[in-house]
Amino acid sequence: MSEKTKSELLKEQLFYKNDNGLMTKSQEEIEKSFAFCDDYKTFLDVAKTEREAAAEVIKRAKSKGFAEFDKSKRYKSGDKFYVNNRDKSVILCVMGKKPLSEGVRIAAAHIDSPRIDLKPNPLYEQDELALFKTHYYGGIKKYQWTCVPLSLHGVIIKANGEKVSVTIGEDENDPQFIITDLLPHLAKEQSQRKLGEGITGEELNILVGSMPFKDDEASESVKLNIMKILNEKYGIVEEDFLSAELELVPAAKAKDIGFDRSLIGAYGHDDRVCAYPEMIAAFETENPEKTTVTIFADKEETGSDGNTGLNSSFLEYFIHHLAVNQSTDGAVVFENSECLSADVNAAFDPTFSNVFEKKNASFINHGAVITKYTGGRGKSGTSDATAEFMGKVRAFLNNADVTWQTGELGKVDEGGGGTVAMYIANLGADVVDLGVPVLSMHAPYEVVSKYDVYACYKAVKAFFEQK
Repeated sequence: MSEKTKSELLKEQLFYKNDNGLMTKSQEEIEKSFAFCDDYKTFLDVAKTEREAAAEVIKRAKSKGFAEFDKSKRYKSGDKFYVNNRDKSVILCVMGKKPLSEGVRIAAAHIDSPRIDLKPNPLYEQDELALFKTHYYGGIKKYQWTCVPLSLHGVIIKANGEKVSVTIGEDENDPQFIITDLLPHLAKEQSQRKLGEGITGEELNILVGSMPFKDDEASESVKLNIMKILNEKYGIVEEDFLSAELELVPAAKAKDIGFDRSLIGAYGHDDRVCAYPEMIAAFETENPEKTTVTIFADKEETGSDGNTGLNSSFLEYFIHHLAVNQSTDGAVVFENSECLSADVNAAFDPTFSNVFEKKNASFINHGAVITKYTGGRGKSGTSDATAEFMGKVRAFLNNADVTWQTGELGKVDEGGGGTVAMYIANLGADVVDLGVPVLSMHAPYEVVSKYDVYACYKAVKAFFEQK
C-alpha cells in the first residue's frame, strides 16, 4: 500500500470528518439501540396525546422513586420529585451535589403532536350521516389526514364536574373513525386546487355513524342515535362537548420499518422520540453533580403559549420555588444553567433532496442532531446557541463517545420552524437543540432510525452526568 501524500495527511488533520453512520458502529452497539427501542415503541402506543404522555411519565416516575413536588420542602442531593402541570406537562427533577446557584442542567422536550381536535360543538347530521366538525392542531398537510383510520382520545368534563376519560379506536375490538375524501372519478375540480388546498380545514369532517334511531320519525335520527350511544357509555349529553378536550390521532401502532427493521414508523415521533430518551436518562440519573430538570411540555406545536406551554411561567416559577428553599435567586440559577432543547430535525430525504442543503442536513443513522439555530429564513424565532456553549456540547458528546451530527431545517429560503429553545434562553440559560432526525415529519405516520433514538438517549445521559 502506498504511503499517504502530504495533502492527504493534511486533509486528515484539518478537514471536518462527517460520521459514517452505522458503517463504523459495532454490532453490539447496534443491538443495544434495537433493544432500547422496544420499550420506546410501547411508550408511543400508550402515549399518543399530551395527557396520555404526561400520565405515562408520572406513572413510570413514581415506580422509580420520584415523589410529588412539595414547594415548602428543602431538598437534598439525590432527592427525586416531579411536578404535574394540569395533567398536560411534567417536570422531573433530581437534586445535585452542587448548590442551585451554580445552575441546573435542563432537558426539554414536548409531548404534543400535530393532530385533529374536535370543535366545541362538533356533532351534526347531514344527509343521514353523523359527523364531527374539527379544527386541526399544529402544522399539518391536511390532505394527508383523509382516509386514515383514526382513534378518539381525551377527556369530557360533565356538568357536575365529573371527568370522563375517552379512548376509542386503539383496542382491537373498538370502532375507528375516518375523514372521507372524494373519489378520483369525481375529483376533476378538486384536482385543480393547489396541493395545500386539496382538502380545506372545513372539509376535515370525521365520519362517526350512519344508523338512525328507529323508535319514531324524529329529525336528526342518526345524530340522536349517536348521542344515545354516548349517553349510555359515558353518561354525557351534547352540552358536555363544550367542556371537553377530544383529539383524533392515527390509530396505527408503532412498527418496525424495512426488511432490516432498522427504522420505526409511528404517529407522534415529533417530539416523543426525544421525550422518551430524556425520560430514561432522567430515571438513570443518580446523585448528579448539578441538579437535573427534565421537562415534558405541551403546546409546542402551536407556539408554546398557554399555561402548559414553555412560553408560560411554569418552569420559571418551579425554579423560583427551588431557589427560595436554598436561599438563592431564581434568576441566578437560570444565568448559570444549561439546556438541551430536545427536539427533532428534518432528516435528509433523497426523494425530495432539492429542499435540503446537503452539507448542513442531518441524516438517518448518523446519530443525534445538534441544531444551533432554528427559525425561518433570517433566523427569525430562534435563540441561536453561542459558540462557547456549542464548544461545551461538542466536548461532552465526544468525551462520552456519543454519535452526533449537525443539521439545519432545509435550505435558507425554503421555510423553517421553531422549538422551545428560545423560551428557555429568554430566561437566561445557555440552550441548544439536540434531537433525532425524522422522515415525513408532521405526517400521520413518521419514521426515525432506532440508532438515532439510542444516540439521543446517550447524549442526554452524558449531559446529565457531566462533572
